[in-house]
Amino acid sequence: MSDVFERYERQYCELSTNLSRKCHSASLLSDGEEKKGKLAEIKSGIDEADVLIRKMDLEARSLQPSAKAVCLSKLREYKSDLNQLKKDFKRASSADANQSTREELMESGMADPHAVSADQRGRLAMSVERLDQSSDRIRESRRIILETEEVGISIVQDLSQQRQTLLHAHTKLHGVDDAIDKSKKVLTAMSRRMTRNKWIVGSVIVALILAIILIISYKLSH
Repeated sequence: MSDVFERYERQYCELSTNLSRKCHSASLLSDGEEKKGKLAEIKSGIDEADVLIRKMDLEARSLQPSAKAVCLSKLREYKSDLNQLKKDFKRASSADANQSTREELMESGMADPHAVSADQRGRLAMSVERLDQSSDRIRESRRIILETEEVGISIVQDLSQQRQTLLHAHTKLHGVDDAIDKSKKVLTAMSRRMTRNKWIVGSVIVALILAIILIISYKLSH
């Protein structure tokens, strides 16, 4: 279910409940400024409800097929509910609305003119039920969000620890590289000294051989 659709749904249910009450209240008022003001409020609310219905329709049609079917099914109920609200508004706006409402109440056996009709009570109950369902879904969504946030925090902490481990290993590798460089320098110096020593030893051997040859030649000549 889309969070956006649920937000529009909750707004519509709240608005529908208020409009239903206002329609009933306006139908009991005598024609005058108070009734005109009440009817203007209802008209504005119905326009707002129309906008919410259109928004829900657009959002529902953008969803995946499984979620789309559920949302469109709900949307049909809300459209029917809005049509009923428009009928209530039209009846409340009519000149004899107050009289017709009183007659309906008398026919249904309601002595109290301020009591809500059975249809209106049913619609109010349905709106309240929808609000409760929307609240449950919102609470469940928040719970899932919190759990996801906790998992995300745990992952970030793990990644931070891994980053520290990698940085530590990188530092050690730098130390190893430095040690290898020093070892290379030492080996290079030793190799050079060995080469120099070889040349010195070779030179000494050659000098000794030449000296021996000279001595032998000298003895043979005398």
